[in-house]
Amino acid sequence: MKNTLKAKRIKGIIIKILIIVLSFLFFWWLYSIYNEIEVADNSNLKTEIEAQRTVLTVEEAEKTSKTVSDTIEQANKAVVGISKIKNMGRSVFSNNSSSNLGIGTGFIVSENGYIVTNAHVSGEKYSSCYVTLENGKVYTGIVQWSDTNLDLSIVKINMKNLDYVKLGNSSNVKIGETVYAIGNPVGYEFQRTVTSGIISAIDRTIKFTENDQEIYMADLIQTDATINPGNSGGPLIKPDGSVIAINSVKITTAEGIGFAVPINVIKPIIEKYAVEGEFEEASIGIFAYDKNVIAYLDETLNIETGIYVEDITKGSASDQAGLKKGDIITKIDEKNLSKMNDLREYIYSKKPNDEVTLTVQRNRNISEIKLKLGKK
Repeated sequence: MKNTLKAKRIKGIIIKILIIVLSFLFFWWLYSIYNEIEVADNSNLKTEIEAQRTVLTVEEAEKTSKTVSDTIEQANKAVVGISKIKNMGRSVFSNNSSSNLGIGTGFIVSENGYIVTNAHVSGEKYSSCYVTLENGKVYTGIVQWSDTNLDLSIVKINMKNLDYVKLGNSSNVKIGETVYAIGNPVGYEFQRTVTSGIISAIDRTIKFTENDQEIYMADLIQTDATINPGNSGGPLIKPDGSVIAINSVKITTAEGIGFAVPINVIKPIIEKYAVEGEFEEASIGIFAYDKNVIAYLDETLNIETGIYVEDITKGSASDQAGLKKGDIITKIDEKNLSKMNDLREYIYSKKPNDEVTLTVQRNRNISEIKLKLGKK
């Protein structure tokens, strides 16, 4: 009897254990199926999200591309051809190079016909050149202002209601930013060619020889956007269409190295011509270098900041105020000076007879000198 009861108990325990094990296996099976379904759903959802993201990325890329294309198309309306000969339709494959024909580029900066270009393209002040607009019409341009040190000039044609570019801020450019160069490379047959690249470097100084004379150009923007001879004077623009520099020089011994003059240097002059129709250029009366150029001339001079005075024009404002060769000008009024373009920009914003205060370092002594700007 006892053995029978004991056997029943054991059998009951075994059955319970089997029920528990089977129940566990059943629920484990259900969980596995549910988990597989959830993983599959999540995988599908992830795939859908990634696909959607890809579509958005393509749409954004197309939108960006269209925006840039529209921007360049708009900027192109303000790009002009500049030449010393009236008929620019001659073949560039003839024996005459673009430099011999005097072909270059410019861009309109105001609705009333002011155009920025290179000085070597347009010629000296009051000389004439021929300006060809996008519609093919040719007008006589008169050089209003020219600076061979900067290789910049401003030309005027008697036209109104013209498309013009918007000016950017060259002080904010960063290495690696995308830029586009527009111009007439080689000749007029390839007018308004657009090349793209990046800002390769800023504040570059280059030295070259022209007419047996050594020339230094400082504070330039370096780009790998292709700049050919006929691109000289054309705009270097950002994707938003703002002009940050004027294409000027290409290193012919290497590919992908071109230079442009920052737009901020000439902005004060552009604004005065566009609004007032005239510009009276003030002069401080010195010939000076910044630290980027002085390194080429005298390795013994170590200038951390400021402008090194190399020569003073006799009878000028600086001469009368007592400036001397070897002085280092670190500030003009409240503006710190680290390169020559800082000084140029400030002087261009002033008028003759305006008073300025120079902070000058001489033999480790710091002093302030006040003077009235002269007329150049």
